[in-house]
Amino acid sequence: MFKKFTLICLCILFTQLAWAQHRSSAIQGRVLQENGQPLAAASIVVENTSFGTVTDENGYFKIIHLPAGTYQVRAMMLGFNSFIEKVELDKGETETIGFNLKTKSNEVTQVEVFGIRDKQPEKLDAITRLPLKPSEQIQSISVISEKLIEQQGALTVIEGVRNVPGVYTYATYGGVRESISSRGFRGIPTLKNGVRVMTDFRGSGFSTDMQGVESVQVLKGASAITMGAATDLGGPGGLVNIVTKTPKFENAGSVSLRAGSWGLIRPTFDIQRVVDKDNKFAVRLNGAYENGGKFRDHMDNESFYINPSVEWRPNARSTLTLEMDYFKEEQGFDAGTVNLSVGNKENLIYDLPSERFLGFESDKTDVKHTTYAARYKYDLTNNLYLRAAFFNSNYDADGIRSGLSALKADPAKGINTDQVNWYRRSISHNSTREDNSTVLQFDLVGRKVKTGGINHTFQVGADYRYIDLFMPTFNSIAIDQINVLDPSTVSNVLPENIPAFERTGGTQSYDYRFGATFQDVIQLTNWARVYGGVRYSTNKTKNAGETSATSEFWNPLAGVMFTVKDGINIFGSYTNSTNPRSASVVDAEGNPLGAERIDQFEAGIKSEWLNDRLRFNLTLYKINNKDMNLQAFMVDENGTVLPTGYYIKGGNDERKGVEVELTGRVLENLEVVMGYAYIDAEYKEHTTFVPGSAPNNTPKHTFNAYASYTLLNGALKGLNFGAGAYYLGERPYNDWTQPGVQYHNIDPNTAPWNNKAYTIVNAQVGYDFLKHWGVRALFNNIFDEVGYDAYRSNFIDRIQPRNVSGVVTYRF
Repeated sequence: MFKKFTLICLCILFTQLAWAQHRSSAIQGRVLQENGQPLAAASIVVENTSFGTVTDENGYFKIIHLPAGTYQVRAMMLGFNSFIEKVELDKGETETIGFNLKTKSNEVTQVEVFGIRDKQPEKLDAITRLPLKPSEQIQSISVISEKLIEQQGALTVIEGVRNVPGVYTYATYGGVRESISSRGFRGIPTLKNGVRVMTDFRGSGFSTDMQGVESVQVLKGASAITMGAATDLGGPGGLVNIVTKTPKFENAGSVSLRAGSWGLIRPTFDIQRVVDKDNKFAVRLNGAYENGGKFRDHMDNESFYINPSVEWRPNARSTLTLEMDYFKEEQGFDAGTVNLSVGNKENLIYDLPSERFLGFESDKTDVKHTTYAARYKYDLTNNLYLRAAFFNSNYDADGIRSGLSALKADPAKGINTDQVNWYRRSISHNSTREDNSTVLQFDLVGRKVKTGGINHTFQVGADYRYIDLFMPTFNSIAIDQINVLDPSTVSNVLPENIPAFERTGGTQSYDYRFGATFQDVIQLTNWARVYGGVRYSTNKTKNAGETSATSEFWNPLAGVMFTVKDGINIFGSYTNSTNPRSASVVDAEGNPLGAERIDQFEAGIKSEWLNDRLRFNLTLYKINNKDMNLQAFMVDENGTVLPTGYYIKGGNDERKGVEVELTGRVLENLEVVMGYAYIDAEYKEHTTFVPGSAPNNTPKHTFNAYASYTLLNGALKGLNFGAGAYYLGERPYNDWTQPGVQYHNIDPNTAPWNNKAYTIVNAQVGYDFLKHWGVRALFNNIFDEVGYDAYRSNFIDRIQPRNVSGVVTYRF
C-alpha cells in the first residue's frame, strides 16, 4: 500500500513540474562580436533577479522557468561593452533576442582619480586574492590611479602614496631608497604586482620607475591572511603594491619629454596594439630614460626602464598575460647633513647649503632589477574561475657611500665642545645584496555563488615562495676629517692610492615559504555581510649549511559589514599577524621563546556618493603587539651595559588611530583627493623603552589634499589646473630607551628630540589641444619649505627644495 501511495505522489509531482515548465516563460538568443563571430562564455543576466546563464561555444543561450513579466536582459563579457535588451514575456512564451557586443577599444575609458568607476582596480586581487572593489573589502585599501600619478608628475612611489592618509616617509637613506611607513610601523613592505621583490626585513624600500606604473595600491594594517606572516618590521602596518602596465586591447600610444630643475631630462613612451583581427592577442611596450634631477652639487642620476608585456585570449574563457620589467639605475648618495647638538640631545640640524656636499663624487648606487610575471585565468562558469600566477624577481644592488662619525671633544683644538661640527669621514659598501625571489600562486575563486538563498564570494588557494639571498660584507676605509661648517676642509674627490675593499664575510640564505588560504564573504541579507578567512603558513630557512626547523602559523580574519542604506556601509574586523623568531631566541634556561603575535581590531565607514563619483571612508584601528621577545641586559660594576645573551617575554607596543579619506569627482570637471590621519603609537609596559614614548619617526598627524579643475567648454577647453598640499607632523628622531638598556647605540634614558613638521605645496597646469598634443607645467615645493627625513641620527636628508619642470606629450 505504501509503495502505491509513493508512486501516486511522484506521478502527481512530475505532472505539476511538467505543467509548470509548460506554462513558464523563457528567453533565448545568441551573442555575436562585431565581426559576426559567436562569443562563447558571455554572461547573460536578467537584471534584479537570480536568473542568468552563459553562452555556449556557438554563442547561444537559453534561460527557462521565468514568470511572465517585463525584464532587462544584459549581455556582458570581459573586454567588451555590455548591452541591455528589454523583454516582455507572456505566460508560457519564449522570446528570442540577439546581442552584438563591441570591443572596449572603440571607447575612451573614463578614468577617475581612483581608477575606473564601479570597477575593481587592476590586479587588486594580487594582494587581496578576492574579486572585490575597495569599498567591498573588509580591509582598509586606497588606490592611486595612473591619471593622478600623471597629473601630479610623481617620479617616485612616495610622491604617489602621499595621497593616502596616514602613509609617510620613514627615511630615504641618502636619497636612494624610499622607506614608507604606516600606522606607526617602520618600513612597510613594498611589492610589485603582489610579490616581494626585495626581502630586506627592515623595509628600506627599493627604486623603480613610475612610467610603468598602472596604479599604486595601499593596504593598511595586517595582511597576513593573504600575504603570510609579518616577517618585516613594518609588516603589521600594511603594504604598498606597485601595479605595472599590461595590454588593455587598445590601439594607442604616447611619447613625452620632461625637462626641469637641476638638469632633469626624462623622455618616456607607451605603445599598445591589438595584433590580430579576432581581438585575441595584444602587446604593450613602455619605457623611460632619466638623467639629472639631483638638487645637491657633485651628485648625478641616470636610469633606464623598459616594460614589455603581451596578453592572449585564445577563447572567451581564458586569459594569459606575460610581462617583464627591467630597471637599471646609477645615482649619487647624499651624505646628508648633521645635527650640531652636543650629546645629540636637541634638534640643531644644520641647514647644509645645496652647493655643499659632505660625501665624494664616487658615492653611487648601482641597481639592476628584473621581474617576470605570468598570469593565467580560466572561467569555469560565469561565477567560478581558476587563477594561476608565476613571478620571478632578481634584485642586484651595490653601492659605495660616505659615512660620518662625530669626533670626540678636544677642548685644546676647539673640536666639538660647543657644537658637533668635526667628523671623521670613511667610505663603505652600502647594503650589497643579490636578492632572488620566485613565487607560485594557485586560486579557485567564486563570485556570488549561491547556496540556498545565500551568496558567497570566496577564495581557496595556495602559494609557494622561494628566496635566494646573498649579502656579502666588506671593510670600511677611513679617509679624512672634515669640519662641516668650513667648506675648505671638505674635498669631494677621493685621495689617490686608497686601498681596495676587502671581503670580510657575508651570508647566503635560502627561505622556503608555503601558505594555504581560505576566505569567504557571505551575503546573509541585502544589508549584512560576514567575512571570514584563515591562512596556514610555514617558514623554513637554510643558512650557512644549517637548516632551521619549519615554523607553522595560523592567521585568522573575521569581520562584518552592514549596509545602512545604499552606498553607506559600516564594518568591523579582527585579524592578526605572526612575527616568526629563530630558535636562537631563548630564555634564561635556554628554551626558545617562539613567535610573536600582533592583534588588530578595525572598524569604520565606507561610503559612496553621487553615483559613486565621491567616496568617503572613516577608519578606526587598534593594534597591539604583546609578549614580545625582548633582549635582556645587565650593568657591570663599571656601569657598562652588557647583553646577557638571553631574552624575556614582555612589553606591549600599541598603535591606535583614525584615518579619514575623501576622494572623487565632486563636479563633472572637479576632482579631489583629501585625507587626514591621527596616529597614537606608544610603548606600554615595556622593558626596553620608556612607557608612553613613541616609536622613532612616528608622527601624530598627517594631512593630504589635492584638487584638479578642468575647463570643459570654450576656447580653452582642455585646460587643467591642479594644486595640493602634504603635511607631515613632528616626530621623534629616535627611540627612548630605559636606564640599563643598550639599543642601536642610543644613550640609555636619553629623551629623543623631534624632527620638525613640514608642509609641501605643489601645483600643476596642463593643456590638451589638437586632439594629440598635451603640455604640462609642474611646480613643486612652491614655498621652498625646509624639511628633513632621518634614520635615527644618520641619513638626515633634506626634502627637495623648490623646483619646476615641463612635460610635452604626443598621443596617437
